[in-house]
This record gives sequence, C-alpha cells and structure tokens, in this order.
Amino acid sequence: MSGNDIVVLGRLADPYGIRGWIRLYPFGDDPMAWAQMPVWWMAREGEPWREVGLKCLKMHGDGLVVALEGVADRTAAEALKGVLVGAPRNSLPATGEDEFYWGDLLGLAVVNSAGERLGKVAGLIETGANDVLRVVADDESERLLPFVAAVVLEVDKEAGLIRVEWGSDW
Repeated sequence: MSGNDIVVLGRLADPYGIRGWIRLYPFGDDPMAWAQMPVWWMAREGEPWREVGLKCLKMHGDGLVVALEGVADRTAAEALKGVLVGAPRNSLPATGEDEFYWGDLLGLAVVNSAGERLGKVAGLIETGANDVLRVVADDESERLLPFVAAVVLEVDKEAGLIRVEWGSDW
C-alpha cells in the first residue's frame, strides 16, 4: 500500500514493561477506536508501510499502551520507538465539517488575509490548549500558528490552501 493511501494516526514511543508493550502517542481524538482495527499499518518515515496484527490496546494512567503481534519483549519494543502507526484512508470515518486528518493538512500552502504567502504546512504539534501548524517558508524560516478559528480562516483542501489571519512579519 502506498503512503498516499495511509493516514498517520500516531507514533510508537517508549517500551512499557518487559513483555513487549509499547506506549502510544496518538495524533487523534479517539485512539481507543483503533482497537477495532485488527491490523495496523506501521512504518518509519520514508519507509514502506507494513501490516502488523494488534493484540491489545488499553489505557494506562494518562496514556495508552499497545501490544502487537511479534513483539514479545522489551528489546523488540525498543526497536519500534518512533515508528508511525496508520490506517488506510478508506477504512477511516469521514471527517465532519471543519474536521481534518493531520495528514490532509501537510503540504498545504498557507496564505494570510493580505494575500502574502507564509509557506507550507510541514507538520503539526499537539499542545494542551490546541494544535499548532508548523509552517515553513521558502527561505526555510519557520512559523508556529495556532490551529484555532481566530487564526485559521479557511482550509480548502481541494485548492491546497489554508487562509490565516497572521502577519508576515509576526
């Protein structure tokens, strides 16, 4: 399956315990729903996606831990740190109005209300208050824009554009 068919849902983090469990850092609102997917797709950035069977996903403290097929001990879990978790786009629910999968925002051009091009979305950062767009300009300078209604005026995926209320000198 090509990378364009996969929507990144999260990233595997540190091992948990000695029996192959791994902490999961989700990029979405309802990661417990992923337990309904018997197969997860995993890859490191730039590598091909591969299927991995899910044994268990559960809440632990204020986070999530996961057990995957073929990951039997801490050493195997450590080897998966940083691996992306995804799902085929056609297996995901449709987004509502003003809802977006992070992967759909990556690469979109960001233009302010004055028509000035600020750059392209290179990534997103999840914070406690709100998500933040990481926008990289042509000169490689970087801006962090809060992904909130007061800043993001419009997201037009078809046109490949995000219109924002943000000065080019900010």
